[in-house]
Amino acid sequence: MEKAATGTLFGLALGDAMGYPTEFLTMEQISAKFGPWRKMGMPLSPGDVVRVTDDTQMALAVGEALAEVIGRAEETRRAPGTQEALRARGGAPSLTPAAVEAALRTHFVSWLRDPDNNRAPGKTCLDACAALERGIPWQDATVISSKGCGANMRVAPVALVPGLSAEQRSGIAQLQAAMTHGHPTALAASDLTAHAIWLIAHGCTTGDLLPQLRSYALESRQKYHADWLGDLAHKAGAPDPASYIAFGWDECLGALDKVTAALRSSDIDQDPCVAVGPGWIAEEALATALYCFLVVRGDARSAIRRGAHSSGDSDSIAALAGAFAGALRGPKYWLPEWIELLEYQDRIRALGRAWD
Repeated sequence: MEKAATGTLFGLALGDAMGYPTEFLTMEQISAKFGPWRKMGMPLSPGDVVRVTDDTQMALAVGEALAEVIGRAEETRRAPGTQEALRARGGAPSLTPAAVEAALRTHFVSWLRDPDNNRAPGKTCLDACAALERGIPWQDATVISSKGCGANMRVAPVALVPGLSAEQRSGIAQLQAAMTHGHPTALAASDLTAHAIWLIAHGCTTGDLLPQLRSYALESRQKYHADWLGDLAHKAGAPDPASYIAFGWDECLGALDKVTAALRSSDIDQDPCVAVGPGWIAEEALATALYCFLVVRGDARSAIRRGAHSSGDSDSIAALAGAFAGALRGPKYWLPEWIELLEYQDRIRALGRAWD
């Protein structure tokens, strides 16, 4: 898809913004305040600004961390003698786990201390980022037991970086999750979310998406990225790394089954959180967002409206549904009047330009 990166990032932010004021409301309260889901407009904050939550803030942190590491790799590529060395080994400067982890740590801590970090961020992210700030190994900083959707609400940029190998994309998606959420399902759901965006951006149809995601989950089920995750499985108390990560993929496979069943009933007006799940945990956020995207056949604005008009973690669900829709449709389907008032639009455009 042309300009898939820009479309995805704007879709994530717009879905996040539309779901921001509906989170924690019942369906009746949402309908009374914002009307039926098909006609829902973009709520404005004081000052006529379309405000986002920590979902977008942390997605930008991930994206800008990766852009920083890639920039350093490009500087290495241009250094005297580097081209000859690269040709000799047949590759590009690698994005090493250490370099990616260091950049993510810096940007996560910057987010933690940003005065704009006042959008009710999750306790897991706050606690883990505070531990990262103290400089301890990330495997000790992470909240091992957490599989909250904060792990995969921010992963979209990983899918958009051009030139990554499948191994790098999977490893980075899991690492950025694992640095705050150490539960294996948080890692698997983040990997699967990034893979969904990558598939859509590279031509996967809405009809083929769920089967391809299921195949990817089965292929990945016992693949532990030791270079990226280190001894996380041991610290989690798992009998072995393969068993640790397989548990997460099995939960994701179960979540995909729920999407399939909900789409079979095809009650588009039903609360998505009743149909699939409320989305507070990683695999449910992915599954409910996929449902919102697929039940409207990938229509961009309908996808975020359906996600925002829900009784669960509405901002995260709509953000992921918007990311999927943006990867499919590109930026032209997002209303200019929404984008013109969107918070952080300059940072989103900069990442989109770099990767489209």
